[in-house]
Amino acid sequence: MTDQVLAAEPTPPVKTGKGAGETVFSVIVAISVCHGLNDMMQSLLPAIYPDFKTNFGLSFGQIGLVTLCYQITASILQPLVGLYGDKRPTPMALPSGTLFSLAGLTVLSIAHSYAIILIGASLLGMGSSVFHPEASRVARMAAGPRPGLAQALFQVGGNTGQALGPLAAAVFVVRYGQSSLAFFALLALLSCAILWNVGRWYQHHGLERLRAGAKGAGVHVDLPKGKAAQGLLILMALIFSKFVYLASITSYFTFYLIQKFGLTVQNAQMHLFAFLAAVAAGTMLGGPLGDKLGRKRVIWFSILGCLPFTLLLPHVDLVWTLPLTIVIGLILASAFPAIVVFAQELAPGNVGMVAGLCFGLSFGLGGIGAAVLGKVADLKGIPFVYEVCAFLPAIGLLAAFLPNIEKPKR
Repeated sequence: MTDQVLAAEPTPPVKTGKGAGETVFSVIVAISVCHGLNDMMQSLLPAIYPDFKTNFGLSFGQIGLVTLCYQITASILQPLVGLYGDKRPTPMALPSGTLFSLAGLTVLSIAHSYAIILIGASLLGMGSSVFHPEASRVARMAAGPRPGLAQALFQVGGNTGQALGPLAAAVFVVRYGQSSLAFFALLALLSCAILWNVGRWYQHHGLERLRAGAKGAGVHVDLPKGKAAQGLLILMALIFSKFVYLASITSYFTFYLIQKFGLTVQNAQMHLFAFLAAVAAGTMLGGPLGDKLGRKRVIWFSILGCLPFTLLLPHVDLVWTLPLTIVIGLILASAFPAIVVFAQELAPGNVGMVAGLCFGLSFGLGGIGAAVLGKVADLKGIPFVYEVCAFLPAIGLLAAFLPNIEKPKR
C-alpha cells in the first residue's frame, strides 16, 4: 500500500526500502492544487492591469514596474529560501508562506495609490518566494522514480491557476471591480489548510526520505564543476528566453488584442486564458516526455521548436492569432519541468536551492523583461514588442551545448 498521506496524527517514518522509492501521488496532487491556488491569486495582478491603467492613469512603463516589483521580490528571495531549506528543512514553511499572498491581495483590493499597488505586488512576490522552492522540494521527495512526472504535475497546477486568473478577472474582477480581489484572498486560507497537512507528511515521512534518499529518484552525475556550471548557465539562458517571452504575453497581450483587433477587455482576457491553458497542457506533457525520451531532447525541441510560430504571430490576423498562441504555449511550456529536473541532477544535494534559482530567475527575468518591454511599448507601440520578442526562442540553440548526463533512451 502507498504511504498514508495528510494524516491527522503522527505516523511512523517511511522506511528506506520500497516505500521510500514509491511515487506518492496524494502528496504531489495536494501541492499541485495549492500551486494552482497560489498562481491563480498571483495571476490576478496582471489580469487586472487594464483596470489599474484606467483607474490610476498608468503608463505601460508604470505597469511594467508593477510586474518588476512583484517578480523581483520573488526572484531575490526564492534561491535564499531554497538554500536555507537545504541546510535546515522547515516543513511548516509552506503553510506560513500563504499568509503573504493573503496580505498582498488584501492590500491590492483597497489600494488607492500607485505606491500601495507596488506594496501589494511585493507581498504577492514574497508569497511565491516561500512557496515555490519548498513545494518543488516536496515534489522531489514524493517523486520516487518519476521526477519529471512529479515536477510536471506540480507545475501544471500552477499553470492551471495562471490560466484561471484571467478567467476569474473577466468574470468577477471586471464586473465587481478592484475590491473583489479580497474575496480571492480567502483562497489563501484553503491553501494554508492543505499545506499544513502536507507539512505534517514532510515532517513524518519526507525528512526520512531526504536523509535516506528515495531509490530511483533521479540521475546522480559526476561532472567536473566547470561542466556542471556551464550546464547551469545554459539552462539559465533558456529560462531567460522562455520567461521574457511569456512576460510579453501575460503583461501586454490583452493590450495587443485590444489595440490591433479592437477586442473588448473581456474577449481579450478569454484569449489570454486560452494561451495560459495551452501552457498548462504543455507543462503536463513535458515532464513525462523528459522521463521517457530524455530531458535534453525535450528542452531542445521546446525552446527552439516554437520559433517559426513566434515569428509568424505579429503578422497574422485575428483568426490565426488564437491558434498560433495556443501552439506557442504548448511547445514553449514543455521545457520547464525538464529544465528544473535537469538542473537538480547537475547539482545533487541542492534540490531546494536549484528549484529556487529556477523559479526565482523565471520571476526575476520575467519582471525585468516586462519592465523593459513596457518602455519599448511606450516608445514604439505594442505590435513592435512582439516583433522583437519573436526572435527570443532562437536562444534555444544553446541546448546543443548541454552536457550529456542521461542514459540513452529506447
